[in-house]
Amino acid sequence: MAFSLMEGNEAIAWGAFKAGCRFYAGYPITPATTIFNAMLRLLPPAGGICIQGEDEIASIGSCLGAAMAGLKVMTATSGPGLSLYSEHISFAIGSEIPIVIAVVQRLGPSTGSATRGADGDIQFMRWGNSGGLPIIALAPTDVRDCFLLTMHAFNLAEEFRCPVFVASNKEVSMTKEGIDLDAVKRPKTLNRAAPPADAPFLPFHVASGRSVPPFLPIGSDTLVRQTSSTHGPDGYITTDPEQIARNQERLRDKLLSAIDRFSYHEASLDDNADTLILTYGVTARAAKDVYHRLKHAQSPVSLLVLKTLWPVPEALIRDKTKGVKRIIVLEMNQGQYVREIRRILPEKRIDFYGRMNGKLITPLEIQEVINHD
Repeated sequence: MAFSLMEGNEAIAWGAFKAGCRFYAGYPITPATTIFNAMLRLLPPAGGICIQGEDEIASIGSCLGAAMAGLKVMTATSGPGLSLYSEHISFAIGSEIPIVIAVVQRLGPSTGSATRGADGDIQFMRWGNSGGLPIIALAPTDVRDCFLLTMHAFNLAEEFRCPVFVASNKEVSMTKEGIDLDAVKRPKTLNRAAPPADAPFLPFHVASGRSVPPFLPIGSDTLVRQTSSTHGPDGYITTDPEQIARNQERLRDKLLSAIDRFSYHEASLDDNADTLILTYGVTARAAKDVYHRLKHAQSPVSLLVLKTLWPVPEALIRDKTKGVKRIIVLEMNQGQYVREIRRILPEKRIDFYGRMNGKLITPLEIQEVINHD
């Protein structure tokens, strides 16, 4: 593909397609619908499937069924649809079903303002499942990120057999930018690990030294058992407390123990800076502008843009902030991710600036926050 002008949603669709996604199901919702439109153009000619479910619950359910049959799958929605996805997200976590979920955030709560961006669903993505177990969420800042992080999202979903969110924002997803997809260095695509051929297959048995069970599709010659209930290695329901606890800990630790491998970010650090701006998503674009404006000023600032939000990349954050006294967290909400920063950096001065009124945070406003010491 030559250099072209495309919006973030279209780049998400291309990232999914290049990662091997061949099944998409969704329900129209502003501002995520153009992902559906792009997948409708991409998938059928390649032998893939793109369907509109009768609602959000049916759409994500169709995706989980297709994933259990062996396909790479994606769905996309915004805040109200994400709420309806909750039960199936829990199912995907507990039964280790790979799925990529693009959430194009808009101003809430409820119907809110469908054509105004926000980052109000950040905590919901992490805690919107019935077990409170971790998920993966990646946050793009521009069209290139939309493409590349979606490819990473599919690899992570396949490797860890879990839901992976692409936490976009209306302002990122519906803004057109120039991009040459062929010039973007892409990760090698990954697929679910198959079981060894010389041993009986148990659908949730995890071999020594591994954290994720191997995969066989439902409908193959081997019996494959799936359940949303607590289960043992054989997939049968269990009430054994030790077995349940061991599995819950594994579902948690398989992500937390590996977070340093996928702590995607951009860092612009100045040795003379006492203040660091920490942000993500579309707000990072204004923050970058401020960083460059102040780079040669008497009081420069450092900048950390997180592109992996969940699990929290704690080691990365501690490392990049160790030389500063003050951290300014910027978010398009009333303060969600800042709670995590205050949790892991209690010794630092943490200031927050955010809002939820449908307007972007501007470079001038960020500078005013910096100067308000």
